[in-house]
Amino acid sequence: MAEPTDTRHDEVPDLSLSEGEEEEDDEEQWQWMEEEADGVSVSCLFCQRSLNSVPETFQHCQADHGVSILQLVKAHRLDDYGYIKMINYIRTVKCSGETLAVFDGAVPWDSDEFMKPALPDDPLLQIDLEELVGAELVVDAAASGQDEALLQRARQAEERAARSEEALARAMEDLQNLKVLAQGLVLNAGRPGPSCSGAIAELREDEDEAYFSSYGHYGIHEEMLKDKVRTESYRDFICGNPDVFKDKVVLDVGCGTGILSMFAARAGARKVIAVDQSEIIYQAMDIVRSNQLENTITLIKGRIEDVNLPVEKVDIIISEWMGYFLLFESMLDSVIFARDMYLAEGGSVYPNSCNISLAAVGDTEKHCDRIAFWDDVYGFKMECMKKAVVPEAVVEVLKPETVISEPAVIQTLDCNAVTTSELEFTADFTLKMTASTHCTAVVGYFDIFFDRGSANKVMFSTSPHCTKTHWKQTVFLLENPIPVQSGDELPGRITVRKNRKDPRALLVTLNLADWRQTYSLQ
Repeated sequence: MAEPTDTRHDEVPDLSLSEGEEEEDDEEQWQWMEEEADGVSVSCLFCQRSLNSVPETFQHCQADHGVSILQLVKAHRLDDYGYIKMINYIRTVKCSGETLAVFDGAVPWDSDEFMKPALPDDPLLQIDLEELVGAELVVDAAASGQDEALLQRARQAEERAARSEEALARAMEDLQNLKVLAQGLVLNAGRPGPSCSGAIAELREDEDEAYFSSYGHYGIHEEMLKDKVRTESYRDFICGNPDVFKDKVVLDVGCGTGILSMFAARAGARKVIAVDQSEIIYQAMDIVRSNQLENTITLIKGRIEDVNLPVEKVDIIISEWMGYFLLFESMLDSVIFARDMYLAEGGSVYPNSCNISLAAVGDTEKHCDRIAFWDDVYGFKMECMKKAVVPEAVVEVLKPETVISEPAVIQTLDCNAVTTSELEFTADFTLKMTASTHCTAVVGYFDIFFDRGSANKVMFSTSPHCTKTHWKQTVFLLENPIPVQSGDELPGRITVRKNRKDPRALLVTLNLADWRQTYSLQ
């Protein structure tokens, strides 16, 4: 897995709203619906009628069919994914309003198959759910009295602050992309090559191209193969459980050099299908032939979502999909797709489970070097640079003695059951302190388990207390250290979500005590 680039961002304008702007924003939140999709033909969810806008469609559904889409969103606590699935479900099965009213608890649209639009270019799928719900809340507040309205406005102000943080992170990312482009143009000035317009067009290409290209170079595969914790864990599980693999059909998602495929073949697999989109697949073909395994291993170049496998179902899926902080790079999405598409009943994905943990860090020396440094730079104040430095998560090997709390598991994933929507989550946690010092950061790491249906169970951890891996640890620096005493319990909340502009990157929001910060991992 590639190292993240060491980026530095310029300061960006403050995106927060003044008090007057907040009042204006409250009054205008409902207006977005009147302006949304002007002149667009929107098909009703329950009849053949076409309406002129999304708001008109919602009003028609409520007036003529007795169904309030907004109430359904609130009643089932739907996020963006849940809303999209619900709309596609209604259009696909053509259910009635009476049918929707009986669902209490589990809903029938909680399946990734309903992420596929039932109606091409459906305007109902192109709205901002956050704004949709927020708009209704403003109206509800006005109807229920001044006190409730004031409370609701306070909640909306908090939501706007959160959106402003996310907008700030996106703006910083855009600045970095422009800086990289500018540096490339300067470095290539005077050399034969593409024009400026060609370089700009290059930035607009499919984001996956750069991702897969990074895995085409041998260097990243050398780093992963030399990571003994990683590679030997896979080897020990696969080769140590021949009864699991004997005569099975195995799918290797993101096979790289083919090392996992060859372990599976050595363990007795009848057939192994190895898929990878990067150019390394051609070296993998040579490697497989060199080891006389071409009759067992079939290699296919392409994204698992796009290729056609030579079999309908497989017995086992193996993959080394983990990224920094476990979910960086979003490769688990591809494994889930492969599982849902190809895994036979009774089959298994390996590794079969994993978790993410957090712990407190007390390293005042490093905090001074990276954060307090900007208070006085050769006699000049540069505190504004902290706004660019703090929001970037740092991937590094942490000294175990700097960990000052017990770990707290914030998420556990069952790779045989998890859905893509569950890869974005919010979790509350408590860090119990083991030292009296200052908390200067929070560290994140993950544990991996191979133990489903096997006699020889294997696991490994990327904890600071364990042998280092190429994943290292992910560190979230605090702008201001928090004094703590041994035995204290520091409450917090974490939200992990994909960056909408780059779904392979992550945005992580930490609330710790009375402090809040959104970090980017890219």
